[in-house]
Amino acid sequence: MPDIQSLLAESSRQLQASSDSAQLDVEILLCHTLNKDRSHLRAWPEKKLTDEQLKQFKQLFDQRLQGLPIAYLTGKREFWSRDFITTPAVLIPRPETETLIELCFDLIPKTPNMSLLDLGTGSGIIAITLAAEFKSAQVIAVDKSSEALAVAQQNATLNNTKNIEFIQSDWFAQVPQQQFNFILSNPPYINPADPHLQQGDVRFEPSTALVAENHGLQDIMSIAKQSKDFLKPNGYLILEHGYDQQQPVHEILTAQHYSNIHCLPDLAGQARVSYAQWQPTS
Repeated sequence: MPDIQSLLAESSRQLQASSDSAQLDVEILLCHTLNKDRSHLRAWPEKKLTDEQLKQFKQLFDQRLQGLPIAYLTGKREFWSRDFITTPAVLIPRPETETLIELCFDLIPKTPNMSLLDLGTGSGIIAITLAAEFKSAQVIAVDKSSEALAVAQQNATLNNTKNIEFIQSDWFAQVPQQQFNFILSNPPYINPADPHLQQGDVRFEPSTALVAENHGLQDIMSIAKQSKDFLKPNGYLILEHGYDQQQPVHEILTAQHYSNIHCLPDLAGQARVSYAQWQPTS
């Protein structure tokens, strides 16, 4: 049986041609197999795997060689220091979306009775993170996919968030008529013709959560138009979008008569989250 050190070295070498993070990928898969953290790999490099452990690792590793994302292989991904169940029914949580959470910390007052609506919740990372951080807030999470909602509900239980309600709905279709302080969304915003859809992890993610018509802007347009009926006066609409979509998103918000339109860059400096307020005219 191979030991940890030799298995890491050989597997990383094999994976280098198909992954930019071969060493890390192999370490994560091996930790998942052994149910240990990465410090264990360094502390016990000479430890040999059992037959069953080696079989399990090779099954995972072969799937990674074929391109299957690490998050789907391990069934989890960390977001905002919390673990989230991640299946092929939902998008893989990405660090860029933490920009939206950071913005919420700046905008959401720490007062009771705040109401938040998360549209297209997927695995629930936005709604659950905010429900956990703002325990007195009322949070509603919406998705049209029953499979995605099932994952989100599991994640709410996993993260012990009780101030959250889940609704199956195509955007606002089944949302009860009420007004929210904040409406948030990481909607589909990729152009169907974008070549990146044939590369990396997105090949395995649900296309309905990635792709939107009208150069990736159709769902953003729908949300911006409909949100006005569901926002309290001076309420905020917060949208994640593509790095090159700041201008068209701001044009959409302007055309829908939102005010105080701004954009926040992600950690890479790319335009990532736009937000605006709804101030109805009397």
